[in-house]
Amino acid sequence: MRIKRVAALAAVAALSIGMAACGDNGDGGGAGEAKSFAAGSTMEKLNKAQKIRVGTKFDQPGFGQKGLSGKPEGFDVEIAKIIAKDLGIPESKIEWVEAPSKVREDVIEQDKVDMVVATYTINDKRKERIAFAGPYYEAGQNIMVRKDDSSITGPDSFADGTKKVCSVTGSTPAEEIKKHVKDVASQVVLFDTYDKCRDALKGKQVDAVTTDNVILLGYIAKDEASFKMAGDNFTKEPYGIGVKKDDTAFRNFINDTLEKSFSDGSWKKAWDDTAGKFGATLGAAPTVNRY
Repeated sequence: MRIKRVAALAAVAALSIGMAACGDNGDGGGAGEAKSFAAGSTMEKLNKAQKIRVGTKFDQPGFGQKGLSGKPEGFDVEIAKIIAKDLGIPESKIEWVEAPSKVREDVIEQDKVDMVVATYTINDKRKERIAFAGPYYEAGQNIMVRKDDSSITGPDSFADGTKKVCSVTGSTPAEEIKKHVKDVASQVVLFDTYDKCRDALKGKQVDAVTTDNVILLGYIAKDEASFKMAGDNFTKEPYGIGVKKDDTAFRNFINDTLEKSFSDGSWKKAWDDTAGKFGATLGAAPTVNRY
């Protein structure tokens, strides 16, 4: 009789532990969900670990910027959460790793992150080192100037060699603007973050900042008295999600998740709750490139 009672108590204790594991973990993220993935796949590994490391920006309004919570907020962050959810991983188990433009390939290759979602333009040069899922959004490069400056109207305004423009080391916009200036060494100023470019523009150390339109709109929305856009977009920048070069299965999984988010409304909601508040247009869902 005593043996049966002990066994019953053990069963109740085990059940209680199991229920606790399946319930809210007290940090607002809830618990994860066990899912079935191919043995040995990145998806199986992440689901079993109940953790994912995501590289993103910490200085990009509307896409990835550290908020009052101390965690990044924005469209890229919400896209990463959608992918984590499909992996059965709660938001509270996402480890956010700062990934400025110049180190995005590095953190993937060095296994410091599982994926990078960081206004990451898909291009062939980067594909030599890593692989891309997506795109999930198409931006366009533009120029931000001081509110009282009407002398800059587009990239051609830098052709006479008299004006300085700021961008970020390792970024696509930095490479693109070099095509439009007279002297790269004297005109193109590079920092590791766009916040520093914004401050340099406000302090009149440079005459303009160039990057993708949605990032600039975020800065303008926060300080309309100081900044404005100058001209129209002059490139197309498809944003993708970076993963290890040979991890085709994980890339396919992310592509499937993105396509599902396009149709189930979660993609649009992510936009409306973040970058959409700054007046940028979302447009139609892009076509995923399954190369």
